[in-house]
Amino acid sequence: MLPGLESAELPADAVEVGRIADAWGVKGWFKVLAYSAEPEALFSSKRWFLLPAEKGARLFDGCAKLAIREAKTHSGSVVASAHDIDDRNAAEALRGARVFVARSSFPSANADEFYWVDLIGLEVVNREGEPLGTVRELLSTGPQTVLVLAYQEDGTPKERMIPFVSAYVDGVDLQARRITVDWHLDY
Repeated sequence: MLPGLESAELPADAVEVGRIADAWGVKGWFKVLAYSAEPEALFSSKRWFLLPAEKGARLFDGCAKLAIREAKTHSGSVVASAHDIDDRNAAEALRGARVFVARSSFPSANADEFYWVDLIGLEVVNREGEPLGTVRELLSTGPQTVLVLAYQEDGTPKERMIPFVSAYVDGVDLQARRITVDWHLDY
């Protein structure tokens, strides 16, 4: 195991939030390629869980816990430092590692804000109660986010897209795992 890393179990609620891109500077800082435009989960958690890079050299196996000293934005990207990662060589050894954070350590979302990871798998129904599909993924198109739903029609897998905007979304009930929309089957 590399210095600064401790063997750990990946939490059951772990969400992949980025990967370590490269060393940054000479004092052990590293650059993180965040998968979100607003990587608050990286900033709020002081424990990151790492899995080795999928390709290339593997300097550790299994899951490792990394104690984060500080994470911040710098020139439009995320940089971080960790305890016991004190020089450029140690930071370079982390290159390619996949970064996970426990969902339970994400900051609370404001009213009418949702983490995408919480919407995946939710059932979507229209005002009439007709099922439209299950959220498979979300797409950011720039001005808006789009729900991509998976459903079956005559035994054939299909997809439906619905803009995730207040004009079409009546409500999101995370407890009931349901999104209600103003949308019809023939749209």
